[in-house]
Amino acid sequence: MQIIGTLLLNGMQIYSYLIIIYILLSWFPNARESSIGKILGSVVEPYLEPFRRIIPPLGMIDISPIVAIVALHFARFGVMALFF
Repeated sequence: MQIIGTLLLNGMQIYSYLIIIYILLSWFPNARESSIGKILGSVVEPYLEPFRRIIPPLGMIDISPIVAIVALHFARFGVMALFF
């Protein structure tokens, strides 16, 4: 069971890194339209979409990815409690 927990924790950590990379791509013009940006978007956007529906952007700043990363971090605590 620890192997499954470790795999889940590592997968969640990698996913949070992918979210951060996707956020950083928004700082560069046309980076999200590149092939890497499109692949990251297809992986990350389904998770970010519910947070974007609930949390409106504050002017030009979208804080929903930050909330999504925090929720993913709390989910990691749940996985640790279940498997370790």
